[in-house]
Amino acid sequence: MFDYEVLKLIWWGLMVFLIIGFTLTGGFDLGVAILLPFAGKTDEERRLVINSVGPTWEGNQVWLVTIGAALFAAWPLLYAAAFSVMYVALMFVLFALFLRPVGFDYRSKLADPRWRNGWDWALFVGSVVPSLVFGVAIGNLFVGLPFQFDESLRVSYSGHFYDLLNPFALYCGVVAIVMLVLHGATFLAVKTREQVQQRAITIAMVAGVVLALLFALGGLWLKQLDAWHIDTMGAVGGVLNPLDKTVSMLKGGWLSNFNTQPLLWLLPMSGVLAALLAALASWRRYQLSAFILSGIASVGVLCTTASALFPFILPSTLDAASSLTVWDAVSSQKTLGVMLGVVVIFVPIIMLYTSWVYRVMRGPVTLERLENDTHSY
Repeated sequence: MFDYEVLKLIWWGLMVFLIIGFTLTGGFDLGVAILLPFAGKTDEERRLVINSVGPTWEGNQVWLVTIGAALFAAWPLLYAAAFSVMYVALMFVLFALFLRPVGFDYRSKLADPRWRNGWDWALFVGSVVPSLVFGVAIGNLFVGLPFQFDESLRVSYSGHFYDLLNPFALYCGVVAIVMLVLHGATFLAVKTREQVQQRAITIAMVAGVVLALLFALGGLWLKQLDAWHIDTMGAVGGVLNPLDKTVSMLKGGWLSNFNTQPLLWLLPMSGVLAALLAALASWRRYQLSAFILSGIASVGVLCTTASALFPFILPSTLDAASSLTVWDAVSSQKTLGVMLGVVVIFVPIIMLYTSWVYRVMRGPVTLERLENDTHSY
């Protein structure tokens, strides 16, 4: 059994890993659906776009479900506080996600162009809204959220939904959309041919450059924001009450981890460089390389975010001491240990069957393939 401090760090790493897993798998099918009305101009082309992710999109949602379960089990205080403050935003995500399975399944039930076009835009909305909200949520972690704990650790919050839509959070939402569009476009370029592939390549070239630019500018903006800084705290290897620490604000402090650990600068550098290389690879028609590079860019962006926040996972604007960290938002040592055993068993299973599905469904999606496949959308 690992000691408590190590378990806390392991679970922080596992949460980052699960978010990356969802971004690399569910991320490209969100990106493809966002591109549906633009990459496909005719009904046949849009069927090609939909069926590029049709066999795998449902399985990719396992990562999202796993993230929710892991948050509840490993970081219950974070689960309670975040779901309280972001309740309305998460309802938008939930109802937007409802459009995806219905859109995939019902679109081709009728041949009416208005019916199919309506579901195409429903799939677009059901993908762009979650992408935007996920980015806005991450952006608000750097701005802080209006919640606090009382002496019994009961959470209370103030503010309104529109408070979440502050400029920096919306900027992060745009970055998230562009990142997923890049990932979706490079995947679509791998899975399709002819006109759809050409449009996907063009979009990937633009999205790669835009992502690199937005991510770099976002770092400069982040440097101007005040950050939370822990002044005093108990032993991180022990059981900690979030209120038993003192926290102050530090100008430009979100980059302090990078200044104390210079190797961390490789993370944002990899995000920018991989995005540009993905655009270049798309231009040179190296489609698989572009897809891999877009994944590396996503990993760079997410790991940069996690490294900048560490050890904070949910800062509070109402009471700095109520801010949650990797050290004081966790479950008991036994719970973390048992859950780690569950993760060690089931995450490899998820990865194995996901890999098997992608192997079985490999190859480009063509009209001939759709005609011979009775299970296509």
